[in-house]
Amino acid sequence: MNGLLGATLRRAYGLEAAEAVRVPAGTATANYRVTDQDGGTWFAKVYRAPGALEPELAAMELAEFARAGGVPVPEVRRTRDGGRITVEPLRMSLWTWVTDAGTAEGGLTGARWPAVGAALGRLHRHLATHPAAVPALRPGREASPVRRNRARFDRMIAEYRRRGPADPFEAWALEAAEQRRDLLGRAVALLAGLPPLTHQIVHGDLASPNLLLRGDEVAAVIDFSPPRPRFTTWEIARIGLDPRTVLLGDHWLEGLPRLLAAYRQEHPAARVDDLAATVRLGCACALASTYPLAEPLDHPEAVDESLRVYAKARHEAALIMLDRLEEAEEIVRGST
Repeated sequence: MNGLLGATLRRAYGLEAAEAVRVPAGTATANYRVTDQDGGTWFAKVYRAPGALEPELAAMELAEFARAGGVPVPEVRRTRDGGRITVEPLRMSLWTWVTDAGTAEGGLTGARWPAVGAALGRLHRHLATHPAAVPALRPGREASPVRRNRARFDRMIAEYRRRGPADPFEAWALEAAEQRRDLLGRAVALLAGLPPLTHQIVHGDLASPNLLLRGDEVAAVIDFSPPRPRFTTWEIARIGLDPRTVLLGDHWLEGLPRLLAAYRQEHPAARVDDLAATVRLGCACALASTYPLAEPLDHPEAVDESLRVYAKARHEAALIMLDRLEEAEEIVRGST
């Protein structure tokens, strides 16, 4: 076991670790599953960067706020002096371990749809009361910076062409970027057709790796971002129209309305316009995003096989949503 990790657990938390196993996840942190001598199991996040921890502390506060509202969020173990993070010998936070759970990266199916919808509705209902921002209506077209992203696509395409693709994935990324650049006008039109939508504090990074499932139930919501307002529709679309779910087949056309119905049952004040806009906004955002097509240029160290698979899935899912948009919107409108 890492000697500094054991020393930190002992000094800051009063825990004697019997075992610490590295968890292969996280980019800004090194993560460990820790078992203490009393049989307790913990999730240790060791922060790599030596810089300020204020954003992480703000994200932890938001996680605790959500937990207080009944959202299944792992509990933060406070240090001996009551802090959320210790800095000596390691910069680290400690959370309860979520047992017998896996991420939602396999996609939403069956009873997972309403379970995720209910958890998300409860989350948004409670976060609407967060003191950082009062929910407000903002133009839906602001949900994705398509015009700014047009310049990003142009720069990305120019750089790939200038240097030449270094491998087959980069060659594919260039082709996909060119195709999506040609579709940005469609994305603008989709956004222009949106009504005003709810803008409030949300989780901020509710992608499938940050949603833990135990069977068909939501076991935990993890890895919050610091609190800042975003569109609730954007967050619903991000998890409800995850590329890996869309690529499972046509099940998403039936599953998404079930998610939205469960969401509204938990969050009766949710506006119908926010729910009905889910597919349109999700499609527009997927079309207009340069991530992860630009990763070989911007963060080549982050390009691994899982990212390559995700990049191709996200591109294909965006095209499927665009092709099935009218059908999907009709189904969603009929259910809301």
